Amino acid sequence: MRPEIKRLLLLGPLPSEDDATVDHLRLIEDILKTVSKPLTNDEARALVSLFGSDGCFGVAWSFLHLIETAPGWPLLDCLVNLENEWIASLRDRAIRGGVL
Repeated sequence: MRPEIKRLLLLGPLPSEDDATVDHLRLIEDILKTVSKPLTNDEARALVSLFGSDGCFGVAWSFLHLIETAPGWPLLDCLVNLENEWIASLRDRAIRGGVL
């Protein structure tokens, strides 16, 4: 797993829009800018685990689009927690795209 993905993992789940600070969002954004596509399947699994309770001012969309670049996507083991709106969105997008 690349260092930039490990750094995101160390930051933990995306904060909610109510709890996010500008500095934290900038840090996530700065790390995301260094991530080249495609992700590996393991990196995609790691990012799926970081979805929070809301869109985190659009950061969740950035994660979603990165996750979908993994060569084995959709990874069925990542699409289990459908209580999370972002994981449900990934599943729905895979269904609509005809790959699931």
